[in-house]
Amino acid sequence: MLIQASAGFGMLYRLDLTKAATDLLSVLIERQEPGGEVNASQAQLAARVGLSRNSANTAMALLESRNLVLRPTDSEGRRRYRAYYLHPYIASYATQEELEEAIQDAAERIAEGELPEITAPLYETAPPKRQPQGLKPVRAAG
Repeated sequence: MLIQASAGFGMLYRLDLTKAATDLLSVLIERQEPGGEVNASQAQLAARVGLSRNSANTAMALLESRNLVLRPTDSEGRRRYRAYYLHPYIASYATQEELEEAIQDAAERIAEGELPEITAPLYETAPPKRQPQGLKPVRAAG
């Protein structure tokens, strides 16, 4: 059984994630290894939650822009295929000790600028809420 870090979950409501991004994050959390590594293609992850390729691309880009999902790179700076990491603040760990050590390490790496913080969008004013589309009367023929 994995122990879930919850430091980042308290702010999920502020991250302004789409339903597709939330669904994709959910499957990433489900498929992770201890420490937050997920080895699966984006197509496999998208299929698990029924997303199209375009929706999955957009959702993953949003998760990466919020630093919830981190992409490792090779020695030449190219992203590794089929490799994702969940931010240490939302990853799962095998033991309580691993969790505590990872959170401490993440805090130090963030302070040193080596690891990005989970970021919420900053708005001067809140974006407008989608207005419900009410029914419109239709004139009867005749």
